[in-house]
Amino acid sequence: MKKALYAASSMTLAAAMLAGCGGNGNDNASPSAAPSGSASASAPDTQASPSASAQEPARKVELKVFMSLPRFKDQFDKYFEQFKAKELAEKNVDVTIKLEMPNSDQAGQILKTRLSSNDAPDLFTLHAIADIPTFYKAGYLSDLSDQQFVPKVYESVRKTVTYDGKVVALPLESLSWGYLYNKKMFADLGIAPPQTLDEMKAAVEKIKTTKAAPFELSFQESWIPQLMMALSLGGVVTSAHPDWIEKMNKGEASYADVQDVFNIIDLIMANGTAKPFEVGSAAGSTDFANGKAAMWVMGPWQAETILKANPDMEFGVAPLPVSNDPAGTMINLATSTSLAVSPTSQNKDVALDLLNYMLDDNDSSALFEELKFNPVAEMHKYDTFPWITEASSYVAQGKAYLDLSLPNGVTDETAKLLQSYYAKSVTKEQIIKTLDRTWANAVKNSK
Repeated sequence: MKKALYAASSMTLAAAMLAGCGGNGNDNASPSAAPSGSASASAPDTQASPSASAQEPARKVELKVFMSLPRFKDQFDKYFEQFKAKELAEKNVDVTIKLEMPNSDQAGQILKTRLSSNDAPDLFTLHAIADIPTFYKAGYLSDLSDQQFVPKVYESVRKTVTYDGKVVALPLESLSWGYLYNKKMFADLGIAPPQTLDEMKAAVEKIKTTKAAPFELSFQESWIPQLMMALSLGGVVTSAHPDWIEKMNKGEASYADVQDVFNIIDLIMANGTAKPFEVGSAAGSTDFANGKAAMWVMGPWQAETILKANPDMEFGVAPLPVSNDPAGTMINLATSTSLAVSPTSQNKDVALDLLNYMLDDNDSSALFEELKFNPVAEMHKYDTFPWITEASSYVAQGKAYLDLSLPNGVTDETAKLLQSYYAKSVTKEQIIKTLDRTWANAVKNSK
């Protein structure tokens, strides 16, 4: 199924990602990491030279690392072992890494509890768009602007992890995503990715003549149905209501203004697989990989799990139609999962070494290729994948929008409400009212 050449598609994607943030002050500065192979600024004298390292016992350090990527535990375990060997050989530091990887539904709340109770991990993942402003203002993020990895990151991607003029995280997942579709099934039925809502309705009817469901529904984890709102809201707002977020922040707009998002959400929910609350991301990947459904509103970050279930699966990435105006059918561009360092880390020099190793000139490419992540930095010279090339083609056509920046808590509330909406325990009007209130409270609490 692999692989299209990297050069054109990944550079197009990187050039298209222009999301930047502004914000308030934060005085949490971090020390510079030393050049590769040299002593850290805060490291003891025993690390000054190979001869000294040979004569002195290794310095023992434990790093607590919190990552919301449990599906990639094996890959990160392997990569961290490489780091530990490198740190011992070059700096005579014997590192133990205590890795915590809760599932995505629980990770956000667990991390916030840890941070607010002064039990911060040394390094932790966060969402670049959703979390950085709040975490920065709370003083949870170190200033990483002077770190070795910074100039390596594509400028357009670097902007997504920059706040108040400071780089505050290392980007891991740079995404171009829409919904996933079964390319063979589409080809057999003579279907092209629909560009309007009516075209999607026609595609759904064709798919219903087969044994497959039009859409995979996997609602056991609340973040998955929330993806429907993320894509539909992005298309509606960007194409028809470009000032909606600004007005919402001023209390001058409502979700009622963008309720067309429910057109595609209702269509998906009415034409999906059965018993979605019994299916999570892993089972959903298996179902989709084995042809149980033709489409799945899920990002390509699930590629590794899908291909593990069916290595011969051919899937594509397409923008989700939200109306009969093709201008609203757009790919989402975002930097999502990023890695930050706590200002309160007791072993910040080693934590920064690990952070910089994530974009190591020699080893990072193999990691990102194995994770099937998009390239984010200049050393990522690996072949990429057909779905990245396809998503990038929409970006090149201008059919893409930058991930919307919503107030803290709105996405989590949306996730719960859409589960309830499918179960018919809340109405569309109740969702609009609740999300308006959640947004207003978040804005009020941020002042």
